[in-house]
Formats: sequence, C-alpha cells, structure tokens
Amino acid sequence: MIDLRLLREDPDRVRASQRARGEDVGVVDTLLAADERRRSSGVRYDELRSEQKSLGKLIPRAAGEEKAELLRKAGELSAAVKAADAERDEAAAETQRLLAGLGNLVHPEVPVGGEDDFTVLETVGTPRDFAAEGFAPRDHLELGQLLAAIDVERGAKVSGSRFYYLTGVGALLELALVNAAIAQATAAGFVPMLTPALVKPRAMEGTGFLGQAAENVYHLEKDDYYLVGTSEVPLAAYHMDEILEADRLPLRYAGFSPCFRREAGTYGKDTRGIFRVHQFDKVEMFSYVAPEDSEAEHRRLLEWEKQWLTGLELPFRVIDVATGDLGSSAARKFDCEAWIPTQERYRELTSASDCTEFQARRLSVRMRDGKHVRPLATLNGTLCAVPRTIVALLENHQRPDGSVRVPELLRPYLGGRESLAPVNA
Repeated sequence: MIDLRLLREDPDRVRASQRARGEDVGVVDTLLAADERRRSSGVRYDELRSEQKSLGKLIPRAAGEEKAELLRKAGELSAAVKAADAERDEAAAETQRLLAGLGNLVHPEVPVGGEDDFTVLETVGTPRDFAAEGFAPRDHLELGQLLAAIDVERGAKVSGSRFYYLTGVGALLELALVNAAIAQATAAGFVPMLTPALVKPRAMEGTGFLGQAAENVYHLEKDDYYLVGTSEVPLAAYHMDEILEADRLPLRYAGFSPCFRREAGTYGKDTRGIFRVHQFDKVEMFSYVAPEDSEAEHRRLLEWEKQWLTGLELPFRVIDVATGDLGSSAARKFDCEAWIPTQERYRELTSASDCTEFQARRLSVRMRDGKHVRPLATLNGTLCAVPRTIVALLENHQRPDGSVRVPELLRPYLGGRESLAPVNA
C-alpha cells in the first residue's frame, strides 16, 4: 500500500508507475476523488458533532418553547451526524479498497515493458558444451528416474498432475540443499524459521497475494485459511501490528516451508518433470529494514543468492525484471536464472524483491526512530526453491553414464558423496 500523502502530492508519479506496470491509470484519479470525499466528509462530521455538543450544553438551561425548539434542532442534528458518520465511513472504505488495489511504486531504474523486456545485469559462468564432450544431455526427469530420485507417475496417481515424489537419493538431495542453504543464511546473520503453511486472510492480503496473484492461491473456504505460496507471507506477517525499535534493524529471517501454487494460466507449460509443480519446499530470506536502507539491502540479498548459485557451480545470469512482470508489492525485482541444458535457455531459480513500505503499511509494521514512528521496509529473496534447483543440478552436473557429480558445497550434507550413481541404468 502506498502513502496517500504521496499520492496527493505527486499523482503523476503514481500514474507513471501504473502506466509502466501496464495497469489502469484512471484508478489514480478515482482514488484521489475518493480521498477528497473521505476528507471532506470527515470535516463535515466533525463540524456537526461540534455543533451537536454545543447545543447539548444549552438544553439543560432552557425552558418552555426555547427548550422545545432546541430539542427539535437536536433531533435534526442527531440525524445529520449519523448520516455524516455513515458517509465518512463509506468514503474511507472506498478509499482503502481502491488503495489496496494499487501496485507499489516502480523504482525509476526498472526497465519498462513485459516479461521479455528485462535487462541482463550480469552473466556468471559458462554453460557446458555437451557436444564437445561427445554426448547429448539427458533432461532432469530421465536422470531422476535413472537415479531412482524422482517419481512423477506415482505423484500423479496419488495427487494429480504437477505432483511428485522425491525418493531415495532425491529426498537426500533435498535435505542436503535445505541444510546447506540454512547454513549459509545463518552464517550471514539470518535467524532460521520454520513457518506456518496456513495463514489468515489478512496475512495473505497484507503481503499483496490476493490481488493479481490471487488465481494462484489455494483457499480453504470452510476454515477461511490460505495455503502459502512462499514463506514470505508468514515472515512478513510475523511482526504484524508491531512497532520495532530502529536499533534492532535490520531484522533478517530465513524461512523454510512447504509452498503451494495453483499455477493457473500455465496450462501446457513445463508439464514434464518437476520444474513447475503445485507443491514444493523453499528456503526464503526476509528482511525488515529502515526505508532508506532498502536498496542496499536489496543488493545484499542478490549477493547472497549469487553466492549460493556459485557454490552450487551453476552457470546463471542476473536480470532486472521489467515493470510489467513485477508482482504488485515489488518496487524492483532481480532474478537469478540458471542455465538448463536440455531447454537451452536460462530459467528462474531465485528472485529478490524490494517491497519498500508497501507490505509494512498494509500489515501495520512500523519502526520507532527516536520520537518518530513510521513504516519500515520489507524485502524478500529466494535462496533455494528445491525442485528447480534439483533440475539445474542434475542437468548441469550430469555425466555420460547417467551419474551426477555433487558440487563440493553439498558433499558434507550428503555423507561425503562425490557423485550420485544410477540405480536404474
């Protein structure tokens, strides 16, 4: 949620942000009108209440016809006060509704455009030349089946399409990734967290996932709970309705949780294997910082993600995501995309988003800086989305015989294994 004062003082900036996102610019004027109605109805209510109180003091001292006339006026004022109160509440609710539908203000350096209009900031590592090595790479599903690590057939039998089992060394690989990711995050000063997978509507709405992303959210209607698509949600709501002391900031948490996504609108995309699934586990970094520190923290999150992918010995690139591909809560987002050999392209593995004050305003998370209390900023960054990371690891580190080399970073978490050997060769 953006600051209403900023909207009034610089509506053109908000219009430009909406236009860059490819969203409705007209909502800005509608919101300005609703805010004006809210403020004017509030003034009208205060004036009537003041008049009502003054009249109430005169009635006990009056008598006869004068008192009758005052009582008549008091009745009219009472009705007018109730009507003004209702109008004020209605205008306030309309203002909040419109404000909640407005995306965060886009950072001025974000490239403008759609999904394909990103800017490549950096490329790290060189994709393997499998032709020069004399063999064609297998995709992750074929490798996973050779290793007895991935079972999508039984996943579909039990739960439907886009579900899977990780079995044997596949399960061990997930645990190794999670432990290694948490170890890196803890060493960087993050507090490890195991978070709820079910949250109340306010937590989901407050983080911005019931707007444009609502179609991908699972809702348990009977209990009015939402299944989280990322631990960003419970981590953002962790300090909901709290005031944090400035000298405690930054606060950094590393959440591990199952994640659930409907993947609506992706029919026919990534249907093979485990790249795009309905349930997966993820390690997520989350930071609470002073607003003036959010850009620097954003860069730090990106560096931690780069450290992780470099440790996994994966070739990847960093992109500055274009305006039309930003989530509503993000002012700017950097993605790290790993090279997937059998797809011959880079695919998203991690992302880092600067949400500035947007989520904190919606969730009423504030900071006390001396005598001043003000909203703070929140940021999130994926460290390890497990299935996609497994996809990249298997394909990039495979050998001609179907075995897979284990990066040195993961070996201590896999009992010292240097490679994963085929079981079903």
